[in-house]
Formats: sequence, C-alpha cells, structure tokens
Amino acid sequence: MTGPAHIFDKPNRYIGQSAPRTDAARLLQGRGRYVDDVSLPRMVHAAFVRSPHAHAKITAIDTTAAKSCPGVVAIYTGADLAQHVTPYVGVLTHLAGLRSAPQHPLALDVARWQGEPVVMVIATSRALAEDACEQIMVDYDPLPATLDAEMALSADAPLIHPEFGSNLAWERVVNTGNIDAAFATPGVKIVEREFRFGRHTGVTLESRGTVCDFDPSEEYLTVYYSGQAPHMMQVIFSKHLGLPEENIRVISNDVGGSFGIKIHTYGDEIATAAAAKLLRRPVKFIADRFESFVTDIHARDHVVRARMGVTEAGSIVGIDFDDLTGIGPFSMYPRTSAIECNQVLNLTGAPYVLENYRARGRVVFQNKTLMCQYRAVGHPIAMAICDGLLEDAARLIGMDPVDLRLRNLMADDSYPRASASGMKLDDLSHQAALRKLTQIMDYDALRADQAAARKRGVYRGIGFVSMVEVTNPSPMFYGIGGAPIASQDGATVRLDAGGALHVSSSITEQGQGTNAILAQIAAGVFGVDLNRVKVTTGDTATTPYGGGTWASRGAGIGGEAMLQAAQALKDQVLEVAAVMLQTTAGNLDIQNGSITDPDGTKRMTLADLARTVYYRGNELPSDLKPELIATRHYRVTDFPFVFTNGAMAAQVEVDIETGFVKVLHFWAVEDCGRIINPMLVDEQIRGGVVQGIGGALYEECHYSPEGQMLNATMADYMVPMAAEMPEITVAHIETPTKTSVLGAKGAGEAGTGGAPAAILNAVNDALAPLGASLWQMPMTPERVLTALDAATGKGSLPQ
Repeated sequence: MTGPAHIFDKPNRYIGQSAPRTDAARLLQGRGRYVDDVSLPRMVHAAFVRSPHAHAKITAIDTTAAKSCPGVVAIYTGADLAQHVTPYVGVLTHLAGLRSAPQHPLALDVARWQGEPVVMVIATSRALAEDACEQIMVDYDPLPATLDAEMALSADAPLIHPEFGSNLAWERVVNTGNIDAAFATPGVKIVEREFRFGRHTGVTLESRGTVCDFDPSEEYLTVYYSGQAPHMMQVIFSKHLGLPEENIRVISNDVGGSFGIKIHTYGDEIATAAAAKLLRRPVKFIADRFESFVTDIHARDHVVRARMGVTEAGSIVGIDFDDLTGIGPFSMYPRTSAIECNQVLNLTGAPYVLENYRARGRVVFQNKTLMCQYRAVGHPIAMAICDGLLEDAARLIGMDPVDLRLRNLMADDSYPRASASGMKLDDLSHQAALRKLTQIMDYDALRADQAAARKRGVYRGIGFVSMVEVTNPSPMFYGIGGAPIASQDGATVRLDAGGALHVSSSITEQGQGTNAILAQIAAGVFGVDLNRVKVTTGDTATTPYGGGTWASRGAGIGGEAMLQAAQALKDQVLEVAAVMLQTTAGNLDIQNGSITDPDGTKRMTLADLARTVYYRGNELPSDLKPELIATRHYRVTDFPFVFTNGAMAAQVEVDIETGFVKVLHFWAVEDCGRIINPMLVDEQIRGGVVQGIGGALYEECHYSPEGQMLNATMADYMVPMAAEMPEITVAHIETPTKTSVLGAKGAGEAGTGGAPAAILNAVNDALAPLGASLWQMPMTPERVLTALDAATGKGSLPQ
C-alpha cells in the first residue's frame, strides 16, 4: 500500500517477534520520530467516516490532521482499497434482467446513502480511531436524492446510476389463467386494496462484528465473524481479496442473533479484512447501534395494489396484484435484493386453489440503506396480501372468514400439486391446521365475547392467516444463479477413545438451538447419553462444507446430514463389535453407551471397543479396517423447497380514543414435519410471532425528505418488549416430509411470516363496525386514528 493515507512505509513483518532494530524501527511519516513496532498493541481497531448525505459527490478527502492523531496506524479511502479489493455485483443469473452497479467496500466518487462508509481509520483503540475520524475533512457536493419507491420510476426522478437510464433494477410478471375474464364473470365480487409495508430492520442482540487476523508467514487470513454462513464468506474473501480459499479460515461461533441481517456482504467488514491483510496484524470492527441502524440491511419496503375476485358462494376466482419494492442504491451481494419481491410473487395465495393469478413485481433503486433478506423473506407481504383480501371479501359477501378459507384451501389429500405461481407443494395440512386452530382458540366463544364487548363500546377483533413457509431450500434457490451459497450441509461424527461422540456440522449456532438439535439427533441415532456428545459448528477449518444457517434449514438439512452420519458410524461400530463378540451386527445394538444384545443385555462398552481399535489393533483381523468416524452430506433434490404450513390467529383490542392496539392473545398451529425438540420449536415460533408483531404494530425506519434516518437509536426505534408480548399458544400437526429420513421441515420463520397478516386482519375486524379499515404496517396509533377519522370522525387525532 502506498500513498499519503497510509502511515507506515511498508507493513510490519515482525509483530510479536524480536526484530532487528534497523527493521523494527519505522519512521512514522509526518511525526518526526521513530516507533518500535513490537511495542505497539498487536490488535488494532477500525472506525469509519460515513456519509452524512443520502446522495452526494465526494469531491475531496483531507486526512492530514487525522494522521497526526494519537494511536493512528493507517487511514484508507475508497480509492486506496480499490487497489486491493475487487468490486462485487449483486445479481443472480436466474433472476433474468436483474441489474446492479459494482460495489466497493468504501464509497469512491459518489456516496449513495446516509451511513455508507467513506474512510476507514485504524488505530490502537476504537476511541482513538473515532477521534481521528472527526479530524477527517470530506468535501461533498450534495445531489438530489431518490427516496420514495413510487417516485423512483418517474421521468424526472434523479438517477442513482445514470448509466442504467432508469432506477428500475428488476421486473418480473407471473400470469396463470385469465384474470381479466375471471373478474368479468357475472356474479363475481371484487375487493381491491392498497397495502403499504413499512421499511424496518432486525435488531440483533449482538451487533455485527469481526476480528480479522492475517499471518504473513503463511499468507493466511483468519476471520472471526458474527454471521450465518462461514463457507460463503470464505469464498467471498478469497475472490475479492486475492487469496486462495484454503488460505482463509472463517470462524462463526455462538452468535447473538442474526435473522438474516448477518448473511450478507458488508463493506465495512470487507474493508476490515483488507486492512488486516495490508497491515499484517489483527484488526477489529464492532458496529455500534447507530451504525447498525444505517448499515444493517433493511426489509419490507413494499407498496402493493391488489385485487381478489370471489363468488357470492365463496369461491375465490383469482388474485391480481402489483408489488413495488424499494431496495436502496444497490442489490445486496451475493444473495441479491430481488429475492424478497420474487418470494412475494411466488408465495401469495400459495395455500389456496387459484385458477387465475397475475402478479407483477418491480424492484427499484433508492438512496436509502440497502434492503435485502430478513427473517421470513417476503412471507409477511405475501400472506397479508392474500389473507387480507380474503377477509375483506368475507365481509363483502357476508361469510365467516374461517368458512371462506375452508372452502378454498387445498385439500390435505390432494398432494403433490403446484400453487398458482408454479411452486411444487407436498406433505401439507392446511385444512387440518385451520380446524385445529379454531378448536384450541375456542373460536365460537371468542366471537360471542367480541359481540358482547362491542355492546359495551369495546372494539375487539379476530384475524386469521393460513400460510406456507419456505424451508430446506435446494440448489435451485441460489446455486443455479451462480452465487457461492451451498444448499447442502455436512456432518461428521467421531467416536473417541473414551466412548464419547464428537460431532461437527456446517450449520451455525445463532441462538436458535442448533447445537442442541444436532447433539440430540446424534445421541438418539447412535445410542449414547446426550451429555456425551460434543458439538462443533461454525468453523471452515474443522467442519464439513455447507451452507450455514438461513431459510429454516438447520434441522431439515443439517439434521438429516447428522442423522445419516450417526447411522453410518453406528453401522461401523456394530460391524467391529460383531467381529470382537463373534456374532453378527444384526444381533447387536448400542444403548446408553454400550454394545448390547437386542434385549438390552450389555456386552461391552463403547470405550472398550474404541480403545481396542485405537490402541490394540493387532487384536483385530487384518481385513477389518475400522474408521470410527463418518461424514455425510445432504441436500434436497426433488423440490426447490420443502414447504411447511400453518394457521394462525390473533385477538386484538383497539382503543378508538387513543388508537392503541393491544394484542390480547395469539394462537399458532404449525406443521413443520417431525418435531425433534418441542421446546425449541415452540420458542422459535413464539419468538417469530413477537418479531412479526414488531413489523405489524411498531417497527419502521423513518426518513427525512433529505434521506436522513430519523430514528436510528434504540430510544426512537420501537421494538416489542415484554409488556407488548401477548400470551402465545402453540400447537402442532406433524406431516413428515418425504424428502428425508428424518422428516423434519423448518419452523424458524413461521411466526414472523404469519403474525403480521393475522394482526392486520384482527385490527380490521375490530374497525369494521365503524366502517374503517387500515392497510398499512406498522398500524400505529396515529394511523388507526386517521382511519377512524376518515370513516366516522370518532378518532381523536392529535393536533
């Protein structure tokens, strides 16, 4: 690295070693004194100067004063890092027509959102790095910003990437049947609504962070990474930093929440790895909360205009909608920002029999934080469109919304089949799930309570959703598009000399209980106590190759790989035991850590067997070559996804004087296939429901007309807390998937995908007697009062 922004004239080669004084003493440029490199702290810290503008040319950067600040080790601009990091483009080949401009870790000539990193400062502490950032002078020439997705496609909208000629990133149309003819059929009633979904973000317990360590003696980069997909990041670091994949180790140990936020490529993290390589010393970056709010990906920025046709007898004849999605100034790399819109097109109406279906999706650039995959990608929008229109149609024709659903949901004995958009479906239970839901919630009693409450001037509502959830994605999801994202996962199971199991998996632990599930599967299949299973995850150097944690694939794909590996090891062990005990493997079993007869009689311990294999192999026949270790990989091959399904309901109370919505109770019936750990599944669903409540009632990223995020602190950004959490009742139906032996689907995103639609419908059910309705999330008190005021004048709007 050369240039005035880099303080040392060449990287230090002797960190942590005794070095010749002539080499260890470096002239600190501009400081007029020598510093002994080996006396400096080994790890240094990164901080970033970020753009205060949503859109601006960068005309000059002056780092002179910052170089003289205490503790400063190096300063990098976008131009500096562009010499060492190749740009990346967030497109996938199977999303035909998707376009995005090349991205760099730091902005080059133009900053395109408030919070985009512009300059990186490396210093001996984070505080000193931040102090130096304040001394850097960046001259900006502000440009007009394009913020509103609806205005982004207007003829006079400022272009974020002038070379494209418009702000359109991607467009897709799905057209099945003849929607116009269906809607024109005599007797068909049409409901039409405009849905607005507020942009919000995941607020993880642990913010994004990384420590990158480069060993120049081996040209080896180790990255400690608070994220979800270590093997994906290994490829990305290799590709863009110019290192062989085998010279990169990515470690993702227990991570404090991810929700999809931590599965993407962020410029500040790539820059930190580049700095470690250039400085040849560890560099640490931990995002603070403000940085998280303006740089972590956002989601759900959609405007949807939708229609549904229904006969007076209650048959849905079709759905027609247009989805406009704002994604920020780039498509996120490598998964792309078009996936959410694509999911909306694929999943809307998926539980229902629909002969006519038309959907258009458009994805547009904006001068806001990038939008991309977040927990339950596209599901809340898709479920709210269809089931919101369905309950509106039920009111129009005077039919109970449960009866209308039962009339139109796919029959449980009709699989395999395809949805209106062409999704392959199998092993689902929509009818059974909805019937069980109405039983556990005592639906008739709730309706009676609702009627009695209305007589007292209390407005309660009940809302439903019947949903699907994408889980266990196959290579047809990302692999065909050219992204380095594995849809397989691997597991290794090894028996040690003491009789314990050591298992490793490419699935990562993000707080959802991955390690417990993997240990439980291995212990149950192999036949040892759970406390004798040791689990390793999240390390590219020690775990089998795989995709990591995303799309509710941990148990369904990672668990199946673990089951197969544990069974393969068990077969090996029984083969060895059969030779040692002079019997056949079919006459033996493993129970509680011992080789047993089928009736449970102990023959020998696993420790005795393992020690014989490891220490006294001469006692075994020469043609017996036991390994006592097995690795298996698994991927879904027959379907693009394995779908789960569920039915959910919410009961709310709306205060028409204040506009406040209180969720009184929430019910969820989920069919996630075979349940391995009921407690983990139930709590995953409950956690997802709470996250869905956040999107429905509280969470929204607010921007000024100039593109400044106005609520980028925990004091201003509303998330549901303990006081907002209702009682959540969870029940299950188990329809194992035929795609695996284990039969497990996924459950991690169901609550987030379904809860917003159920709450939307419950609020509108409460407002219906007053002639009011609300189709915008979050459904804030102000919006509730506005809807009431528009309908009846009964809302008490603040002045």
